[in-house]
Amino acid sequence: MKTALALSLLFFTSSALAAVVGKDVSYKAGDTVMKGFLAFDDAVKGKRAGVLVVPEWWGANDYARKRARMLASEGYVALVVDMYGNGQVATNPQEAGALAGSINKNPPLALSRFQAASHFLDSQPNVKKGEIAALGYCFGGGVVLNMARAGLSLKSVVSFHGVLATDVAVKPGDIKAKIRVFHGEADPVVPPVQVEAFKTEMDNAKADYMFVAYPGVKHTFTNREADSYATQFNLPLKYDNEADTDSWARTLEFLKATLN
Repeated sequence: MKTALALSLLFFTSSALAAVVGKDVSYKAGDTVMKGFLAFDDAVKGKRAGVLVVPEWWGANDYARKRARMLASEGYVALVVDMYGNGQVATNPQEAGALAGSINKNPPLALSRFQAASHFLDSQPNVKKGEIAALGYCFGGGVVLNMARAGLSLKSVVSFHGVLATDVAVKPGDIKAKIRVFHGEADPVVPPVQVEAFKTEMDNAKADYMFVAYPGVKHTFTNREADSYATQFNLPLKYDNEADTDSWARTLEFLKATLN
């Protein structure tokens, strides 16, 4: 009897996990082939909201895919965005810095690649038209904030330990998306002066935003690989379980409130 019950529970658990489908996808931005990752729960019937996931400076790696699967398990269709083209993934900070810099120094290119991903997600048969949000991590956090600054019609934008500095000038009314920013107060990559400048910018733009800072928390606090990156590459990174858990719970509440 116990064996039968265990097998039954295993079956149902496996079925629930198997309901989340993840697959590599390709789309184009201009002449460049972009290679992303699409995740959704095939047990959910009908159309649902879509969420773009813009990765850290490493590129569209397994961590970004993990977050896409987590979003899919919550009933969204999630797309990991390829910002570098051809699915490039960096293996060290030098490569990552060069790839991220090539995007940060070319706002029109960043915009076109993000929009290509957004259009691809919006065109999926199981996605509600126009019901799109964007999450970004580190480099990706800066990207999604710049997309909000550019006035893209995203419903909501979330930045996790993201870059806050920008060269984009924003006027009152430009930002249409609702914004959440999760930041580590002890993050040396994004110093207090940038935090204050960002808050002033958002206030002046009359943006609908909330800034959540976690005391004592460092950069890349949502990624469990942060500690190994810190050791391997001598980077000021550290995972924080409490901040990770809290920011994710708040994000799910935010998405539920802003997406239909």
